[in-house]
Amino acid sequence: MITLRFVAGTIEVRGLPEGAPLVPPRFAWDPRINAHRGLGFDYPAIIRALHLAKAEYTDEARKYVVISADVEMPPPRPYQTAAIEAWKRQGRRGVVVLPTGAGKSHVAELAIADAKRSALIVAPTLDLVRQWYDNLGARFKVPIGLVGGGDHDVQPITVTTYDSAHLHAENFGHKFGLVIYDECHHLPSAAYALSAKMMIAPFRMGLTATPERADGKDFEELIGPTVYRKDIKELSGNYLAEYDAETIEVSLSDSERLEYDAARAIYRGFVTKQGIRVGTPQGWATFIMRASGTDEGRRALAGYRRQRELATAAPGKIEVVKMLLDRHASDRSLLFTEDNAMAYRLSKQFLLPVITHQTKVKERSQILAALRAGTIGAIVTSKVLNEGVDVPEARVAVVISGSGSVREHVQRLGRVLRPQDGKRALLYEIVTRETNETFTSERRREHDAYRP
Repeated sequence: MITLRFVAGTIEVRGLPEGAPLVPPRFAWDPRINAHRGLGFDYPAIIRALHLAKAEYTDEARKYVVISADVEMPPPRPYQTAAIEAWKRQGRRGVVVLPTGAGKSHVAELAIADAKRSALIVAPTLDLVRQWYDNLGARFKVPIGLVGGGDHDVQPITVTTYDSAHLHAENFGHKFGLVIYDECHHLPSAAYALSAKMMIAPFRMGLTATPERADGKDFEELIGPTVYRKDIKELSGNYLAEYDAETIEVSLSDSERLEYDAARAIYRGFVTKQGIRVGTPQGWATFIMRASGTDEGRRALAGYRRQRELATAAPGKIEVVKMLLDRHASDRSLLFTEDNAMAYRLSKQFLLPVITHQTKVKERSQILAALRAGTIGAIVTSKVLNEGVDVPEARVAVVISGSGSVREHVQRLGRVLRPQDGKRALLYEIVTRETNETFTSERRREHDAYRP
């Protein structure tokens, strides 16, 4: 008798001779166990092969169950229904791309209700895991499992982090028939991709506002193709707040300009001499590697850091922030910086709460609750709030500094696009004139869908 077992993230197929023709290509003969073995995500392939061959088999691998739970959720918006239908047509596998604030989590809830299989939801941060846990508990009248942050409770509907999924996939990868990856652009990294390959779930969904990755890696093999996409421009005004965007330029002083040009010349001279194309996926890593090996390279790295510091933290930006805080004193505002140093500087200058990776979860929750309630009018943050912040009351986003990533730009804009009656959001970018920041700003706004 052919027998399937789940063992440490793999599928063992016993009872078939070596070289059996019905075994899918990715299953290999393992002489250590005298059986065929494949990764967990090859489970659907072996099941299809056995069915087509009309072979009798015992399935001891699958431990996920059919779930039936009372569900209470609002009716879906038309595009959410269209997303689910597109996902179903693709065999309940694929990525749904919707902007922040458009209700990606509701699409996932609809998928869980449709699939009726044990479901694992994977999110990048504990903040997002907590949001998922609370929302799913309100929608599905069953106990919700939680793995991560000191908890390990596996239920037919469970929420976990990418890190915890990586740690535990070899143990619970056979307990879910549906796996949903929130902010799925994180998934193609090596460790997270391996955890996805350990899961046997035949049904998979990815959710993201920005699927493109700088390294060019995608997730079609792990989740499926992009099955549905709507961008900000298509939903603003009806399902997202209308918004305006404004770029405000500041100038360096004469002495700062001289220092900037000198530092940049040292950096660019080294890059040119070495023939390094910094804009390519491996360019930056190549620069760091070569710069660390010689005195000339270390001077080039110091030059890069100094010209970047002068551009991103130009004193003129402080004056613009003051002007914007005065202009929007009655609005809830989010101030974004590229690094913690500038975030703390602004916090100290304007007596604003600050959230960085060093901020404890409890304190972070208290600050965000105060912003929602209007007790405070603005907060400063670095990159940690690019994902997972739900503050519908926030209307103004001010980007003091940032990377050239379209993803980061869209995520920051999305923080203020949650719809409210009469709301029109504002996005300000403060850019230092005639520096690398001008190029960075243009690059992160190059996708036409994100321009006003």
